[in-house]
Amino acid sequence: MSQTVTLPDNVNSLADYIESTFKKYGEKPAYHAIGQSMSFAEIDTRSAQFGAWLLAKGNLQPGDRIAIQLPNLLQNPIAVYGALRAGLVVVNTNPLYTSKEMAHQFKDSGAKALVILHDFLDKYEAIKSQCDIQTVVVTDAPQMLTQKALESDYPCYMQVFSEASDLTLPPRPEISLDDACILQYTGGTTGVSKGAELTHRNVLANSLQTLNRLGERFSEGSEIIVCPLPLYHIYAFTVCMMTLFAKGAMTLLIPNPRDMDSFVQALKPHKFTAFAGLNTLFMGLCSHPEFPKLDFSKLKLTISGGTALTKSASDLWESTTDCSITEGYGLSETAPVVAFNQPGQEHLGTVGLPVDGTDILLLDENDQPVEDGKEGQIACKGPQVMKGYWQRPDETAKVMTADGYFKTGDVGVRLEDGCIKIVDRLKDMIIVSGFNVYPNEVEEVLTLHPSVLEAAVIGKPDEKTQEKVCAFVTVNGDYNEAEVIAYCRESLTAYKIPKEVNVIPELPKSAVGKILRRELR
Repeated sequence: MSQTVTLPDNVNSLADYIESTFKKYGEKPAYHAIGQSMSFAEIDTRSAQFGAWLLAKGNLQPGDRIAIQLPNLLQNPIAVYGALRAGLVVVNTNPLYTSKEMAHQFKDSGAKALVILHDFLDKYEAIKSQCDIQTVVVTDAPQMLTQKALESDYPCYMQVFSEASDLTLPPRPEISLDDACILQYTGGTTGVSKGAELTHRNVLANSLQTLNRLGERFSEGSEIIVCPLPLYHIYAFTVCMMTLFAKGAMTLLIPNPRDMDSFVQALKPHKFTAFAGLNTLFMGLCSHPEFPKLDFSKLKLTISGGTALTKSASDLWESTTDCSITEGYGLSETAPVVAFNQPGQEHLGTVGLPVDGTDILLLDENDQPVEDGKEGQIACKGPQVMKGYWQRPDETAKVMTADGYFKTGDVGVRLEDGCIKIVDRLKDMIIVSGFNVYPNEVEEVLTLHPSVLEAAVIGKPDEKTQEKVCAFVTVNGDYNEAEVIAYCRESLTAYKIPKEVNVIPELPKSAVGKILRRELR
């Protein structure tokens, strides 16, 4: 195991870490989104008001869960930092979730508050009777710029700031580093979405582990990092909103990276020094006619994670920007970084060495370590490994070994230089543009349609999104593919919806009747 990670003496929670950063960088720009910048001092003031309001007016107590369902806008870090400073537990939620997905996550987490875009409020209204949310705060994309209140039955950001102008954050109750601060929901091979319970220690340690690997390449208070990845995803949450934020970087938030024209326009005014992305984004940007014309003279760090980096994407990015890509590996359950290449000294095709304080074993089917150079399931141990799955000790037991290693479900191999190469996934998970899709969830929706008898879902290679969701079904009676896909759209987020549905006479099955997805690939 590499050297251990020592947390600062004066930091007893993630909120302490955040507040020390505010004080250190003051008037320097902290975030920029849709044409507006806010300094560390401004985010400090606004997040303190937000946190104070949640406690005084929002019927919340330290330890309560708050769902934050926002895209990459200035309102996101204000809400997250404010909630953490109030001693609350943040439940990161995808704004594009359907009502059904929202209902599961809100009920499972026991969230008592929700921060949501006004545009998506109808999805919450459809399921609010099914959950315990007592306080809702709304906003719209330009609200921090316009400073205008919204007409709504729920308080908006401007109302919160107005009502909190004479409030102060009370002293935080004593918080243990091993208390939960984030519930990061992930899928499972059973299709049950589980909340990885991440503690203050998990996120703080991972922030420091990542900074240690970056070394002196990332200087204090002078960097501009492009963040097109959604802040509700653990990659951007920890790497951008905690780690590089703590170095005084300005984070350039991209609300909708799929709109490549607007994305490139947003980059033009900035001599950005770092970029956090993934394979599909690198390919998409380099294919845009205006992107190669940008000024890359200051770009010195490009981070990749969330999905495998292809050689073609790496080569194209480097030839376009003159900056290599540094690939890492992690999971929601590990806050997320487990292994990371050394910037400038990347071993391409690998995810680098384990970060400080992290031990990686490669296990056989009996959870016994394999020899170096042989393939095995990646299992890791370190201060960033989750406390467990929220209120699911049975699921936690399935992924932890007797001596405390977390089994990732991914297959890897340790090379001679110690770097880890990801070989394949044990799980049948499909990765679409860096987002996880779990076949059972899609199959369940498909089989609820009256004309579908059985369903099996797999991933197929796709040039644009790396993988696409493909379904195989047996049917009964009248069948219309467009109708079935429209039915899926009612219950599934866009990236989970099958791009093709193939009708076959019979699905392949094992002797005991288990559908064999592998035979459909």
